[in-house]
Amino acid sequence: MTTPDVDLRILGPVQLLVDGQPLAVGGPKVRALLAVLAMQPGRAVSAGTLADALWDGEPPADEVGSLQVLVFNLRKKLRATGLDAPAVLRTVAPGYSLELPAGSIDRTRFDRLRRDAVAEVRGGNHERAAEIFRDALGQWSGDALADLRGLRFADEAAAALDEERGQTLIARIEADIACGRAASIVGELVALTAEQPLNEPLWAQLVTALYVVGRQADALAACARLRAVLADELGIEPSRRLAELELTVLRGEPVASTGPLVVVGPPAATPASESGSIAAFSTTVVDGVSGPRRGRLLVDDGRALTIGDERVRIGRMPDNELMLDDPRASRYHAEIFVGRFGVTLQDLDSTNGTLLNDTPVRARAFLSDGDVISIGDVDMRFEAS
Repeated sequence: MTTPDVDLRILGPVQLLVDGQPLAVGGPKVRALLAVLAMQPGRAVSAGTLADALWDGEPPADEVGSLQVLVFNLRKKLRATGLDAPAVLRTVAPGYSLELPAGSIDRTRFDRLRRDAVAEVRGGNHERAAEIFRDALGQWSGDALADLRGLRFADEAAAALDEERGQTLIARIEADIACGRAASIVGELVALTAEQPLNEPLWAQLVTALYVVGRQADALAACARLRAVLADELGIEPSRRLAELELTVLRGEPVASTGPLVVVGPPAATPASESGSIAAFSTTVVDGVSGPRRGRLLVDDGRALTIGDERVRIGRMPDNELMLDDPRASRYHAEIFVGRFGVTLQDLDSTNGTLLNDTPVRARAFLSDGDVISIGDVDMRFEAS
């Protein structure tokens, strides 16, 4: 007997498809049960945690019994499709776990594709990276957990997922610019900055894209629009990074793309071709001295993490490789990875910033032996190996 194909989606309204057909699993609490388990597939989630999420912090007196009823009903629906329901929705102390084949959840597919795209960026294959980033964004079918909004767990999880979606979009656009498609994405960036007028990274990409295809005046006009929006909405000036970019464009100097490793030469004398061909401008890798490529991160609370092939993400959310219990840490605050020039620290647009040896990190910085990273009240020392 062939095992039915399962596709669980939470990057949009919660939906379970079996052999391509939507399965009516039940009401909001059953869908919430699936969503909480899908956030940590293959891991046991306690009955207390599940009850707190499903009943929004006010579980019934018999929370265990009420949860068991929901599990029983969901298993009944799964069994009717030919699935081995107890094996898919397992009882594992102290609660339950969701066991599905790799790639059966849109969130896990999204994460895998993002990792693959980052690997292509590290290898300098920006065109392939852009394609994979597009595939990752294609996993979304709407706003994450859209049908469960209003539940605290869903609102918090959706905010974190939306942040990842936004970062992935920016990374995809960066890859497009790096491989010579700036002309073809200007319209998209104009629309995105209109939808998200306070998103400075998108404005930086719009200014860069306009500039490298020979539209210097339009790039400066975009800088002026951002300045006006920030003044009207928040009463502030653009960030230092945007101010420097505006000055660079004004002087007609070479402008770095929004990533750290690609430098785009000055705009061509004539506008770039409609295809955004890389022939319209020159692209070279920034020269640099290679730093350490392995090491350990020693946290002041005694924890130690190996720095090597895997990216280490730091923040308050439990799915970070290094979770910080500090109110000044953002959900996803910073990350450390091995880039072309060595171990790299990147601030993920955190609210309170990241310090390296008491100096604020602007986007990215390379680590050397003995460097101290500070996030809130937490200090971490990098030890090269």
